[in-house]
Amino acid sequence: MQTPRALGIIAGSGVYPLLLANAARKAGVNRIVAAAFHGETDPALAQQVDHIEWMRVGQLGRLISTFKSATVRDAIMAGQIAPANLFDLRPDVRALVLLAKLKQRNAESIFSAIAAELDANGVKLLPATSFLENHLAPAGMIAGKKLGRRQQEDVRYGFEIAKEISRLDIGQTVVVKNGTVLAVEAFDGSNAAIRRGGALAGKGAVVVKVSKPDQDLRFDVPVIGAETIKTAAEASIAVIAAEAGRTLLLDRTAVVEAANRAGISLVGL
Repeated sequence: MQTPRALGIIAGSGVYPLLLANAARKAGVNRIVAAAFHGETDPALAQQVDHIEWMRVGQLGRLISTFKSATVRDAIMAGQIAPANLFDLRPDVRALVLLAKLKQRNAESIFSAIAAELDANGVKLLPATSFLENHLAPAGMIAGKKLGRRQQEDVRYGFEIAKEISRLDIGQTVVVKNGTVLAVEAFDGSNAAIRRGGALAGKGAVVVKVSKPDQDLRFDVPVIGAETIKTAAEASIAVIAAEAGRTLLLDRTAVVEAANRAGISLVGL
């Protein structure tokens, strides 16, 4: 990929947008413009970018005009939007027209439509892993102690189940213990699934996170961050298994250190 002179960041919550801005700058991007959302984006991002435009979730017209006026031709979606804010969505006219055309309204269909609308206005959506390739989960043990036989079996089983629920566009994370699926990610997100599974397991459960079959890497890339490890530790999770090469560890050093401190085994499949 040729490094763009200007980059737009569609900035959701968490550390992801900040890490992306820093990595893009190191890669030679001269100008970074962020579309930030009230109640989601970390205000600290303003210190990492050349211009930040604050808006509500659903203001598609303003998002596009922000990038067009700044002559941004390449953009990246980074970070999530809380489910509660998606339910509280107040779309502008442009977003209403886009939503009216959709037969199904799930994350993939909505983001695909947004990507197409951006492209029609001269803004290409790049893979969400751009500039962050060194944060992708590697194969093998990443942190913690080697898995026991039962844990290995749960990881293999969990991988099969997670791939199936992701194919059905339900979620991408499952919690398993002793061959039993305790929790499946739904609209409430992966951390909620980890809490639900941990509450049923007591302790020692296995979390498996995968990408969707034919995942569109421009959005909805599986992510494990320090908050994921914190949630897993509070739920007494023993193992987190992530699909190697397709899951972002944000940031990798902090995630590995947190997993080691919590006694959680982190493995790339």
